[in-house]
Amino acid sequence: MKKIVIFLFFVLIVLSCAPKREVLKKTEEIEAPPISPKKVGLALGGGGARGFSEIGVLRVLEQEKIPISYVAGTSVGSLIGALYCDQGRVVDLEYYAMSLENEDIFDYNYFAILSGGIIKGDKLENFLSQNLRHKILEDFKIPLIVVATDLRTGQKVGFETGSVPIAVHASCAIPGIFQPVKIGNTLFVDGGVAEQVPVSFLKDKGLDVIIAVAIPPEIPSEPPQKTSDIIRHSLSIMFSKISDCSLSEADVIIKPKCGDVKFNDFSRRKELILAGEEAAREVLPKIKEMLEE
Repeated sequence: MKKIVIFLFFVLIVLSCAPKREVLKKTEEIEAPPISPKKVGLALGGGGARGFSEIGVLRVLEQEKIPISYVAGTSVGSLIGALYCDQGRVVDLEYYAMSLENEDIFDYNYFAILSGGIIKGDKLENFLSQNLRHKILEDFKIPLIVVATDLRTGQKVGFETGSVPIAVHASCAIPGIFQPVKIGNTLFVDGGVAEQVPVSFLKDKGLDVIIAVAIPPEIPSEPPQKTSDIIRHSLSIMFSKISDCSLSEADVIIKPKCGDVKFNDFSRRKELILAGEEAAREVLPKIKEMLEE
């Protein structure tokens, strides 16, 4: 009996000297601090499925410890922005984006054309309601401005509070494709009608560097034939031309090379993400230089 007691006492001493695995694990998981204390704003433009390239941009900025203090998004940029700003991690954004399919957000109804568009937008709102941890803009880890256009006045409006699904739906409501979204007594359509890349909404936020992601318009191999395709492609060209003015206010402009990927082609998302990464790495030296000044 005495030998057993001595043996147990010896085992307790050995265990007490063993390294604390949980403590070591937590120490290893501590994230490195940002490379700069300066505040960076990110303006994400519209472009349909081509907006997957913005994920690649965010991936590079996170890998390089570029601190994002504010995000403003128009159209698909507001959707990408919401999935990112919800918890402030690219891994969450990638998870939902890679599982996202065309039918998850586009509820086509060609008989509803007289209601202002063939897509109602309920599926888009449901997708966000089901997948976001925070449903209210002011609860996001990183502040997000969702930009839409007042259909009556043509004024651009930035939502910083209120329902995320409704605001993003309004921002994505492409005229003639989506039905306009009513918020209060106002009808809203795609933010790109007034500002394709919402740089201006970040100008008064006390930021040191503003990065703009501008998605170039699709260049189809042949001119579109269907009425809806003609409207959509014409609008994308118009939005792109309008964005040139607002882009002049950005410190850094990133333009992913999205090739001929169509507006609603979700099958080439990996290719688009890589295009965003390549475009971001091209301007990375300039971003770091501005942060070090």
